[in-house]
Amino acid sequence: MDVKELIADAIIAAARQAMAEGVLAQVELPKVMLEVPPQKEFGDFATNFAMQLARQAKTNPRQIAEVIAAQLNSQAALDKQHPDALSWLKEAKLAGPGFINFYLRPDWLYDLLTAVLVAGDKYGQTRTGGGEKIQVEFVSANPTGPLHVGHGRGAAVGSALTNLLRAAGYDVQAEYYINDAGNQIENLAASVNARYLELMGQEVVFPENGYHGRDIIDTAQRIVDHSGEKYLAMSPDERLASFKELALAEKLALLKEDLEAFGVTFDVWFSERTLHDKGAIDATCQELKERGYMYEKDGALWLKSSAYGDDKDRVVIRDNGVPTYLAADIAYHRDKFVRGFERLINIWGSDHHGYINRVKAAVAAMGFEADRLEVLILQMVSLYQNGELVKMSKRTGQVVTLKELVEEVGCDAARFFFIMRSLDSQLDFDLDLAKSRSNENPVYYIQYAHARIASIFRQVKEAGIEMPLLENILLNTLTSECEVDLIKKIGEYPEEIALAAKERAPHHIARYTHELAGLFHSFYNQCRIIGVEPEFQAARLALVTAVKNTLRSALGIMGITAPDRM
Repeated sequence: MDVKELIADAIIAAARQAMAEGVLAQVELPKVMLEVPPQKEFGDFATNFAMQLARQAKTNPRQIAEVIAAQLNSQAALDKQHPDALSWLKEAKLAGPGFINFYLRPDWLYDLLTAVLVAGDKYGQTRTGGGEKIQVEFVSANPTGPLHVGHGRGAAVGSALTNLLRAAGYDVQAEYYINDAGNQIENLAASVNARYLELMGQEVVFPENGYHGRDIIDTAQRIVDHSGEKYLAMSPDERLASFKELALAEKLALLKEDLEAFGVTFDVWFSERTLHDKGAIDATCQELKERGYMYEKDGALWLKSSAYGDDKDRVVIRDNGVPTYLAADIAYHRDKFVRGFERLINIWGSDHHGYINRVKAAVAAMGFEADRLEVLILQMVSLYQNGELVKMSKRTGQVVTLKELVEEVGCDAARFFFIMRSLDSQLDFDLDLAKSRSNENPVYYIQYAHARIASIFRQVKEAGIEMPLLENILLNTLTSECEVDLIKKIGEYPEEIALAAKERAPHHIARYTHELAGLFHSFYNQCRIIGVEPEFQAARLALVTAVKNTLRSALGIMGITAPDRM
């Protein structure tokens, strides 16, 4: 059992004993909250449990803390063979107005390290998610052009969150919603058509809402190279219909290619068209009518979204019979719940912030709990180079694409920089820092720690050193401050995963990994590993193995490689 669970259970047991003896009033006990104190002299863990309990018990918190600490200390003083002995506790001390600081016996660290080594590659995985079925939908960019750096942030965060939730014991599906119906696809076809006709020597008026990117010209050129004048013989409607399918297929293939190169894959690519083709939009509207949350006005169909917190009702089907974007989105979210997901997580760009309430209102109107839909909003990314804001691509003069960014700084650096800040904070991406091979570059610093460990084990192999069985390694020789700090940090990893998953915060894993790498570098510089007395050598190699497994796991959650050489 995790030592924090042991402490929490002991605190609850002590409080119940005090209530049974009449020292404390009979009240409902709060959940025990434990944290690592900011300074080592305050112990290994601390709790404000007595302060939480004081209000219900109507007792001074310091008095409660004194009762609990005294009982814990008396149990810790018992012979280890006694069933009530707290073999892991050295001392519980009062602090301030009612805190309890816990000082643990060193043995718990060695038990922890043993458990880490036994778990191997599976260390850190938890069951806190309880198998809850979650769908994470992210990126979902219109397939009308290349992905830009903003999409890249969503891709990195979404895939890392998916990995994180899986590590925490959730049943997760990653999904991309293909916006392959509606005006944007019609505009894509019209744009390609105009560029095709231009390349064939005809004068055209470019569509008012057309796409002006270089990629549209490239698509038209490929059509010319492959088919020449073939499409000139078609009627305008036939040509547009053909170009719509050709362009959509090409853009979607390029999206998948760029995402896979960025380490991002999806379990499902869901086509918006299927909602129209199988009548899901009509069926959803009919259901909402029957539930009394859709009505007709001025020839249009309206969602009564104001009944569920939206600032006004919304048009779902226009007076000309054409569905709005909201119509497909309502049908899509209904489909997600019908597929059996207990919770939906959507990662949207900051320009969609105003859209949240109406979709949540639609979810509630369909009879699902609105809170089962979580929407995470990504803030903007600003690129900097040489201290200057980079607004446009040097290559095309247009927006910087994800592909260009990866070519510039590499996949690992791009992913880490996108993940390392909370997704709801604006991100200033320093291109020069991301490319640097220095300790100032956080991803380099972390990967270098892993590469250093790989180098150690290459030396072990070259020297013919054989590791003893784990039960024969004297882990209690790891007593220096840097060794103890490293073991404690490794021990925090499962809780970091559980908490980061609960808070939908992969940036916690980025921070944790950087801190772990820092403690390893400090240990490496202070403690010789190979060539010392055999018992120290074996114990330190075991510790290094635990660091390696933890680093590799954390980097894997972020979708970043763990290199053996740098």
